[in-house]
Amino acid sequence: MVKVAFITGITGQDGSYLTEFLLAKDYQVWGMVRRASNINTDRIDHLFNNKQLFLRYGDLIDQGNITKILNEIRDKYISDLEVLEIYNLGAMSHVKVSFDEPRYCVDANASGVLHLLEAIVNLDIRDKIKFYQASTSEMFGFVQEIPQKETTPFYPRSPYGVAKLFGYWITKNYRESYKIFACNGILFNHESPRRGKTFVTRKITIALGKILKNPEEKLYLGNIYAQRDWGHARDYIEGMWLMLQQDQPEDYVLATNETHSVKEFVEKAFLVKGIEIAWKGEGLDEIGYDKNTGREIIFIDEKYFRNTEVDLLIGDSTKARNELGWVPKTGFDDLVKEMVESDCAL
Repeated sequence: MVKVAFITGITGQDGSYLTEFLLAKDYQVWGMVRRASNINTDRIDHLFNNKQLFLRYGDLIDQGNITKILNEIRDKYISDLEVLEIYNLGAMSHVKVSFDEPRYCVDANASGVLHLLEAIVNLDIRDKIKFYQASTSEMFGFVQEIPQKETTPFYPRSPYGVAKLFGYWITKNYRESYKIFACNGILFNHESPRRGKTFVTRKITIALGKILKNPEEKLYLGNIYAQRDWGHARDYIEGMWLMLQQDQPEDYVLATNETHSVKEFVEKAFLVKGIEIAWKGEGLDEIGYDKNTGREIIFIDEKYFRNTEVDLLIGDSTKARNELGWVPKTGFDDLVKEMVESDCAL
């Protein structure tokens, strides 16, 4: 019998780590790659020669294509399939950009989930399918409870959060309506050297690498007082997999249960390379400078603020720890150091 996984967003941070994880467990891994004019497979290029990896072009906004891929998987393994695990990691994932492209955000992050679920319920092997929906702590937005757990009311503060909330609820609805195995993983921020370059953590570590090579380089940030629960993506993909190994489908928060500010991330990142950051000024005039040399390095730019800010996110992953046996293995300091060393080596 064969275990098969189908991953949307396979070329992203989470998709690449999950692919490595599942291949190591002898899964046949199928991935959907969105066609683009620029090659965007760098995170999984090292896996291309693996004979258990199969890539297909597709897009979450195209239900017909999704159905075609799932039918191909079914036909290939029809007599030997033990389980087909579907991980929906594909999304328009940048919160700030979702204000600029709200319609596409909804198409991909909301309608895309529905397209997958419709394809599943209409497939004649749906009793062998387990579905994972990548939900997000951004659904909590303007937080109604500290810390946030599975029962905390949602209050999204961006088109991204709102679209993801639809994906969350439609997954629950199809689970209850069609008795399919479907889970929501409500993941708090998870980073790595593979994080997209426009996300604030990578933005910081990439800028640090440039500053070390060129004293004239500067780092421009938005709300440095925003606090997030930051873990390592490598730890979180194991939690996704564990959700689909349970006897019954449930929704789980994955989080470190700690919060750190963007400002603290900056300070720890620069300190890895021996630069102690001090601060002066307030608001948009606040500046971070090298305490030893007085060189001004970090500036605040209003254009990097969101239309509606999310000031504090901190998760409570007690349910996942108790029921899944999941625990994050990488601490905040080690995460920052790994990202700094990776980006400063480039």
